[in-house]
Amino acid sequence: MLAVKDLTLKTKTMAKRKESKKRTKKVEDLKKFEKNIKDSDMTTNQGLKVNDTNNSLKAGERGSTLLEDFLLREKITHFDHERIPERIVHARGSGAHGYFELYESIEEFSKAGIFTDTNRKTPVFVRFSTVAGSKGSTDLARDVRGFAVKFYTDEGTWDLVGNNMPIFFIQDAMKFPDLIHAVKPEPNNEIPQAASAHDTFYDFVSRTTEALHNHIWVMSDRAIPRSFRMMEGFGIHTFRLINNKGESHFVKFHWKPKLGVHSVTWDEAVKISGADSDFHRRDLWDAIEAGQFPEWELGLQIVPEADEHKFEFDLLDPTKLIPEETVPVKIIGKMTLNRNPENFFAETEQVAFLPGHIVPGIDFTNDPLLQGRLFSYRDTQLSRLGSPNFHQIPINRPVVETHNNQRDGHMQMEIPKGQTAYFPNSLSGGCPHLSKMSEGAFTSYEERIDAKKIRTRSESFSDHYSQPALFYRSLADWEQQHIADAYTFELGKCNHKDIQERMLWIIAQIDESLSEKVADGLGVKVPKKIEKPVNQAIGADADVSKFQPPKKKVYLEKDPALSQDNTKFDSIVTRQIAVLVSDGFSMSDFKKMTDKLKNEGAMIKIIAPHGGTIKCDKGMEHKVDAAIATTESVLYDAVYIPGGKKSVDKLREKKKFIKFINEAFKHCKAIAADNEGEILLDETYVKEYKDDEAVLINKDSKAFVKVISKHRNWNRMQNAEKIPV
Repeated sequence: MLAVKDLTLKTKTMAKRKESKKRTKKVEDLKKFEKNIKDSDMTTNQGLKVNDTNNSLKAGERGSTLLEDFLLREKITHFDHERIPERIVHARGSGAHGYFELYESIEEFSKAGIFTDTNRKTPVFVRFSTVAGSKGSTDLARDVRGFAVKFYTDEGTWDLVGNNMPIFFIQDAMKFPDLIHAVKPEPNNEIPQAASAHDTFYDFVSRTTEALHNHIWVMSDRAIPRSFRMMEGFGIHTFRLINNKGESHFVKFHWKPKLGVHSVTWDEAVKISGADSDFHRRDLWDAIEAGQFPEWELGLQIVPEADEHKFEFDLLDPTKLIPEETVPVKIIGKMTLNRNPENFFAETEQVAFLPGHIVPGIDFTNDPLLQGRLFSYRDTQLSRLGSPNFHQIPINRPVVETHNNQRDGHMQMEIPKGQTAYFPNSLSGGCPHLSKMSEGAFTSYEERIDAKKIRTRSESFSDHYSQPALFYRSLADWEQQHIADAYTFELGKCNHKDIQERMLWIIAQIDESLSEKVADGLGVKVPKKIEKPVNQAIGADADVSKFQPPKKKVYLEKDPALSQDNTKFDSIVTRQIAVLVSDGFSMSDFKKMTDKLKNEGAMIKIIAPHGGTIKCDKGMEHKVDAAIATTESVLYDAVYIPGGKKSVDKLREKKKFIKFINEAFKHCKAIAADNEGEILLDETYVKEYKDDEAVLINKDSKAFVKVISKHRNWNRMQNAEKIPV
């Protein structure tokens, strides 16, 4: 057993050395690049040396600029075209490089090399994003988060284009423009940005009840994650896995973060948006630069094709999830992100994800939302990137060679050789030739189809209340309260009472107590009935009665996997710990606490009355990470105050330190103080709640680590609400 432990330690040490060498090489490459730039002459894009890039060519010193100034035209033209159209949705994004490793082969389900070869280390690029806001919007908007992964496999590129929520708002892609038009800023005044709290969105949701399941997830804490590194990812749709025998199994894809699933409160989200609107982007970047590489495990929910109709819901309905209590998630591999982009535009902005990018062993189902996405994503990339050759952009290039007869087009970056560009041919020996299945060629699953062409929707998609109710029932009390608060805030921003009442009636179909809480907050009553049909997501000639959502069913009381109360609470890796100090702080207290926190992977941030450096009681200088005037408590996960009377007296003079602590307490964070540090706590609201399990005074560092790993002390919520911060 000891030998195994030693081997594991040796392996980890070797891995750390390897990553250290990579970072060293990256620094060396950057220095080399900077040296080359330093020693280089400026040229045009054609290599012509330039001796003046500050002045245009004029007819005399004060004369008009000449049309022949090709240097001006090149420089200005390139600048004018620097920006490409931002994505209509998922415009605000952050990305990183990494790799995927398979734990165990699942060849009985899929022939995909990425699922059968445990010796592979498949490169990936991942882009996280918000959905509704523009490129310049805040990271902390209440919103769905995009979670798109590009696998550069040996059989071609596979894009798993998902979100941090396992379901979607609509059941058919035909409704997607309506959904986005409703949630985007209202067209008459372009307000509000990156927010769903307005009339047009709730007018849409209240008449499109299929949206309710995804909507209640957006009202939950899942919509305001603590970090990209602490949120789940889902493929949303039901896909197929195909094995070597041609057998099909249904599958749903899950990404499980190794750090657990954690969120911030709405009050924090609002304040973080003001204090650091790049909070998630910075968090991802800094974690990777510090060598704290984000990790997710890939899990599959696999359903035999014979079991397609055994559930109380339709597997092809993208507004439904498969409860993990019903079909457990099988963990098969791990993804690690270990490299930041070298250029945001060239990589994160130009990366093109298409659900239609699959490899042999993976195939589609008849999910009508997925079918529409297969068209829409390619069309979108053609519009954004301006050419059918967007696959030639470095970030989009597959790692395998490509050969076909596609030629020319805008921005062609390759030089195709040869006389022929057609198939079949004899002049080029029939090349490129067709491949056989045995040689790894993709072939679509031979699903039997015998149906009439018809524009309608399956009645099996009509249950719109059961799964939102299951989600709500599965949550902890504090999560349920956050949902009620979110609905109250959002509907409170709606100016039309009829929309509020319609939503309250619909929420009551999910849970009456939830609807009553929201109604109390709005100062209105839950209506007993509503006049118009609720579900208008059907054609004008359809039989309305057939498509109205029935009353909720309880086919499962709770699914623990849906609650963040049941996530991982065993790590404080990358947690940001604010240490409040001034000159004269106790080095003994500081070292004892921070050494333990650092050993557990936390990030120590010294917050002082001023920037620059401060001195401890041993006369040692310490670099200040942030002056109190330039930072806010919402940017940190916990607060520590070491002793040292001189230091504490200085902190007491700055009232923002008092606000900092009060706010951290209000947001249910862990707070620790040693010796004279308690004096500072006595000037805050914390003095009344010293029996709080996450307020530690003169306790050992292990205890502080333990309460930080719990993320928040949600039992504090009732007391925290009394604090007027």
